[in-house]
Amino acid sequence: MRGGVPKGYTAVAAALGVALGAWPALSALPSGGGGGDALRTELSAALADHQWERPKPGSWTPPKPSADGLPPVISKIDTQDRVVFLTIDDGYEYDPEFVNIVRTEKVPILTFLTTTYVRGHAQYFWALRNAGSRMEDHTVSHPDMKTLPLDAQQRQICQSSDTIAAQYGRRPQIFRPPFGSYDTATRQAAKACGIRSILTWTAEYYNGTTGPGVGFNGFARGDGLGKGFRPGDIVLMHYRKGLAGQFRTLLGWIRQQGFRPAAVQNYLPRALGGEAPDTPPA
Repeated sequence: MRGGVPKGYTAVAAALGVALGAWPALSALPSGGGGGDALRTELSAALADHQWERPKPGSWTPPKPSADGLPPVISKIDTQDRVVFLTIDDGYEYDPEFVNIVRTEKVPILTFLTTTYVRGHAQYFWALRNAGSRMEDHTVSHPDMKTLPLDAQQRQICQSSDTIAAQYGRRPQIFRPPFGSYDTATRQAAKACGIRSILTWTAEYYNGTTGPGVGFNGFARGDGLGKGFRPGDIVLMHYRKGLAGQFRTLLGWIRQQGFRPAAVQNYLPRALGGEAPDTPPA
């Protein structure tokens, strides 16, 4: 699947400059005859804002800013809702069917891009952005951040954010350190690059690979709290070969256990890079 682009988006993207991160003006599209109206309708749907279900007042406790003024590290959301948050890292496989699943089933996900991996594939992730995934920062080249000095960490985060902003029209506000490895310098560098929070995870689906003690395509919690999902879990997976089928499997597990995917940005206050009010209603 390497290099694949979802069917129908290639022509639209090429015609409208999507590969360069341009935001096409719908008013500029042809109208009347020649399929222009159909194209306008399809593109309008692709560009529509996604309104994911928001938590009910009192059902969750928003993460709080850190006392030291640096971006806080968040690994789960404190909520009573039976929701989990699906996050996907890296971006070195390009399964077009996955885009169709996210779009047609309206599944909220959050993508953390390593910009070296996605070079030349902006159309694919632009289609994902239009299917509802925000694009957040996962460095330029996926190093272990704790092995780097402050200035090198800052380059990794800032340059990645610059690329994502240029290609997808929005600067990342959430950062995920590769391997979940970070130190105080990471948080300092993140703040200097405009990052408002650092998001790790509570559980990992080892899609397309073998996890320690769980085998191929296994699921493991990182907190020792059993084997299934818990409310507010942040689940890590990766852009790997066969992602569409793997994602369907994960969705099946989630639904079988009485959970649903939710948009993590609706549970994060704006001060931390989300879309929830900084002071939620009582």
